[in-house]
Amino acid sequence: MVKPFSFIFFILALGLLCPSVLHAQRILGAVSLGMNITQVDGDEFIGYHKIGLHVGPMVAIPFGKNRNWSVSMELLYSQKGSNHSGSTDSTGFRLVQDYAEIPLLIHYTDKKLISGGLGVSYGQLINYKETKNNFFDSIFFYQTGLSNNDISIVADVQIRMWNKLWAGVRYQYSMKSNRTVLVKDPGTYPRLEYTRYQYNNVITIRLTWVFNQEKISKLPKKN
Repeated sequence: MVKPFSFIFFILALGLLCPSVLHAQRILGAVSLGMNITQVDGDEFIGYHKIGLHVGPMVAIPFGKNRNWSVSMELLYSQKGSNHSGSTDSTGFRLVQDYAEIPLLIHYTDKKLISGGLGVSYGQLINYKETKNNFFDSIFFYQTGLSNNDISIVADVQIRMWNKLWAGVRYQYSMKSNRTVLVKDPGTYPRLEYTRYQYNNVITIRLTWVFNQEKISKLPKKN
């Protein structure tokens, strides 16, 4: 994975460092910073209790008659996982997953003010840490290891706050299971067994600065 990621990083960096050159090609360079609010569906817990970092560069190519449409590619450092603080230390659980992620989206922008996008994202797991106590070892039995990659669908909404600054909310969900877990219910005797498939479930709040986007002296008035 080193060579593909290196090539993509080079293209993204080119968009950020050489905006005057790429402007002629109608390529926009940007960088995003935000936070992921996450949970892992299938880990027996409910709630978005894990907060993680979301940061990285982006390039976008506008197209269409009025350049309202665009396709974008990003290279993100994105933290996902799960966090559960139980009533005692024995019921605490935490999973931290660090991904190098490449989202590819198609956007539609209305009146240079609001933008919506849909697409897919590929994430390569670069590090993870799981903290669980003996209580979980007695009911959780991993049938497969944590997958090294995460393929997910992405939906995105952004609002232009000021000239080149956009604020956005993104939703992301795994298209395939990242791990399979056999759970033995401690509340039954004999214990009932059932299989859980785990999926990353992510809400992202972020700011994006578009370096070489055309400035607007005054935002359009809302009707």
